[in-house]
Amino acid sequence: MDDHLLGWLRTLDEDRLGRILANRPDAIAAPWPRRLDTLAQRLCNGFAVMEALRGLPLPCLELAQACLVVRRPTPERVAEFLGVPLPELTPWLDRLQDHALAWPDAEGAIHLAEAVSRWWPTPLGLGEPLDHYLNSWTISLDTLRALARRLGLPPGGPKRATIARVSETLADPAHVAALLRHAPEGTRELLDAFAWNGPVRDVDGHRFVVPGTPEKWCADHGLLYRPSWHVAEMPREVALCVRGPGHHPPFTPEPPEVATIPIDPEEVDHLMTLAAPHVVERCAALLDNISKTPLPLLKTGGVGVREVRRVAKETGCDEDETRLLLEICAVARLLAWDEQAGGMVPTERFDRWRLDEGAARLRVLLSAWWRMERSSLRRVDGRYGTVLGDDRAGAAVARIRRAVLPVLAHLPSGTAFADRAGLVADVHWHAPLLDQELLGECATAALEEARLLGLLANDSLTDLGRALAGLAAQAGDENDEVVPLVEHDPILVEASTRALASVRRSALFGPDLTAVVTGPPAAELAALLDRVAERESRGAASVWRFTPASVRGALDHGHDADELLEELAAVGTVPQPLEYLVRDVARRHGEVTVTTVGCVVQASDPALLAEIAANRRLARLGLRLLAPTVLVGSADAERTLATLRDHGYAPVPVADTGEITIRRIRPEEPPAGGKLILLPGGQVAELPERPVPPGAAALAGPDGFAHIVADPAPDPYEHARRLLATGQNAQPAGRTWAVIGRMATRLPTAQQSLLGFVVDRGVRAGITLTGGLTATISHGELKGAALDAWCEEAGDYLEFPLGEIVEVRGAY
Repeated sequence: MDDHLLGWLRTLDEDRLGRILANRPDAIAAPWPRRLDTLAQRLCNGFAVMEALRGLPLPCLELAQACLVVRRPTPERVAEFLGVPLPELTPWLDRLQDHALAWPDAEGAIHLAEAVSRWWPTPLGLGEPLDHYLNSWTISLDTLRALARRLGLPPGGPKRATIARVSETLADPAHVAALLRHAPEGTRELLDAFAWNGPVRDVDGHRFVVPGTPEKWCADHGLLYRPSWHVAEMPREVALCVRGPGHHPPFTPEPPEVATIPIDPEEVDHLMTLAAPHVVERCAALLDNISKTPLPLLKTGGVGVREVRRVAKETGCDEDETRLLLEICAVARLLAWDEQAGGMVPTERFDRWRLDEGAARLRVLLSAWWRMERSSLRRVDGRYGTVLGDDRAGAAVARIRRAVLPVLAHLPSGTAFADRAGLVADVHWHAPLLDQELLGECATAALEEARLLGLLANDSLTDLGRALAGLAAQAGDENDEVVPLVEHDPILVEASTRALASVRRSALFGPDLTAVVTGPPAAELAALLDRVAERESRGAASVWRFTPASVRGALDHGHDADELLEELAAVGTVPQPLEYLVRDVARRHGEVTVTTVGCVVQASDPALLAEIAANRRLARLGLRLLAPTVLVGSADAERTLATLRDHGYAPVPVADTGEITIRRIRPEEPPAGGKLILLPGGQVAELPERPVPPGAAALAGPDGFAHIVADPAPDPYEHARRLLATGQNAQPAGRTWAVIGRMATRLPTAQQSLLGFVVDRGVRAGITLTGGLTATISHGELKGAALDAWCEEAGDYLEFPLGEIVEVRGAY
């Protein structure tokens, strides 16, 4: 923890501290801190600092690097260094401070979080300060004094004073310029290469030991340092002198302009109402198809191209849609690996999903895409990656997706971007830490995926896209255990409901055995017509044609004529030719029957077979008498043999050739239980029915099932008020141990000490109370004779009487 940060936090008012908590949700994630020192510790966490940096635009990062270079960087010095007026710099400095990445000290100098300086070891392309090299153990006092003599400085005095004189001299542009007038030829070119393309460069080590060379002269005068034989570095102050006093690092307060063209907002809205229902409908059709034919995986992981094309052909999707929806369904846990089926199959979540209303189903898919850590339509060397395979880019792909849509949301209303390269440049300005090469590859894919999902139309965001773009901070992780808050965001709920408001739930049946839906069909209507008829066209109007083969297919799946006609009548008026077709196909359906037989049992004695068939203890074998000497069973041959032998009979197996074969019987393996979920890299993990985890709550959905959602963090401004009030009423030092020693009398001294660490340092521990109740606690505070601590099982702060705690143990 940085003491300067804690001191600054104590000086803030409620509004400023509230802004910090609003910008840094990681700081008030459960268990939310109740003291400023705990908050400061969280704000300094390296991983959290880097996540905050990723969300800042380019001017903030340029300003942070300038603060790392300028000595005692006050706002005035940094503005002078960057060559911009102070008012132009102030908003970006405030933004850094509102994220607790920078803060002023008592004298006005800017301090940066330690993780920021670790991120840029060479800020602005500049090396380490001179102090880093001059204080190195490799430079002796004699070497340092020799350097001072070459620079025309008095060599006497202590080492610290000599270092200060040398550093001041080499940081003076006038002195360095005067020094270079006596340098060997080629020195200026050598130093320019280090100053502009360094600070670390490969060199020829021999030239640093040959007298008269520019390399040796620079090393002798402290302008270059060699950490190894073939590598040299230029100190930060020397590089700034070589660049010259007129050099100002880049500062870009304005984003690149994105070329736009006017569009018709009504047309964008219309295209959204066509695309959104189509996504829900095609996803349901795809999962229904996979439920009949499990989707196998390649040995190397992922789904093969042939399988993707097969599913696309059978469901009427194009290949890009199929790739995208398969990966979205895997992230949404609607599709998972099943060992018994030998492939990917729909999960129980799919059964619940299909019972939801259309808008809720759409939000599940959009939320999964928003946090998906792979790019379905990204091309590398002109080829798509393997569906559900290993995407090496990982979380960076999700960050690119969540950077592109907000930039589109900032475009003026009624316009669309006209230049994709300009859009990518604008995205880089808003998220400069994204890898530019990966951004160029994935931005195009993200835009195409957004178009397929109804988030983008005519190169402009739809209302769905704008609602999703505002939820970048709530996207969640691909492996979230709970339902992301994105699915329940009120703005997205409203947009998704309106996007599906125009779906058609009825069809026009014609005497030519066609069904026409004038508009986007509801998923239930499309599923019914797909089951009974063949789709001929899709778009603004979809057409299905009824044929004997299509009706027979519906009957083959267990439907009867009356049921089909009743379902069709519920969505439109059934003409007489269609009714005749259905009943005629149903009349001929089943004239020939085919039975699956597990095995055949034969005997020369009809009485013996009659006895076996009548034995109730063998009923699970499904034996039926076809002829006096022939039985057929539903169980396989091995199970039938074992069961008959267990009940006193002596059957023998017969091969396909009719010869008796005796072989060892392997013990029957228990069926694999549970379904598995696909993880990145083609790995799988069990997907059991989980209880509600700590820190989460059950939310009843429209289907009547309980969905698990994460508990929201406290309101930032209300929590800021509580933190400031707690800081004013902080308990005196040393009180913790006195209270615990006096009140927790059931605990030995060692366990009292551990409980004290729960209070003073927020450590995690397990406790047991007198009634046998156990809890895992952390971040405790003393309130009279009770310990007020975060309880992981309850997901909240609870009070535990100190006198009733009988055991404290470490929890790691």
